[in-house]
Amino acid sequence: MCALATENIRMRPQNWNPPIELSALEQSIVKRIKRAKLFTFLRQHRHQLFDEEFQEQLSKLYADSPKGHPPVAPAQLALVIILQAYTGASDAEAIEALSMDRRWQLVTDCIDCEMPPFSQATLARFRTALIIQGLDRRLIEKTVELAEQSKGFGSKQLRAALDSSPLWGASKVEDTYVSVAKFSSQKIFVQFVR
Repeated sequence: MCALATENIRMRPQNWNPPIELSALEQSIVKRIKRAKLFTFLRQHRHQLFDEEFQEQLSKLYADSPKGHPPVAPAQLALVIILQAYTGASDAEAIEALSMDRRWQLVTDCIDCEMPPFSQATLARFRTALIIQGLDRRLIEKTVELAEQSKGFGSKQLRAALDSSPLWGASKVEDTYVSVAKFSSQKIFVQFVR
């Protein structure tokens, strides 16, 4: 019997431990970031933001089951959600940025990746789980607290940007209406065809 078949593969993600020190390539990218300093702040402090305890909380969003695809590190997904909130990027734009924009790649430890580390659907499902469990507010609070403590980024400016983000506001309500409308139109079409 195959060894893999007898193992019970753990489907909760392992803690994400990207490098703390900036590589030479990362340093050159950081030097070129003139505006949008949040990218630099998150790269330099991601290990503090996503400490063992917070990563463990985030990993509980995943069922511990041997079924399904191996999960993406929640810290990586959460960083993208912060960047989305700050930049106003949609899910599709965020996924594109992960494969096209070195600033996004810098933060998520995927510089020069040809494919994004996860899909748009994975990002949307993660955000939904984050909100349902109330960890979205914790993510904002922890990010703002770190900005205050480190003086690495304006905490008031950051709070205003994250709190007013469409990721937690009207656009998510709009997405819900679009989903309901799509489902309803499919149902009407099926009934019409019958």
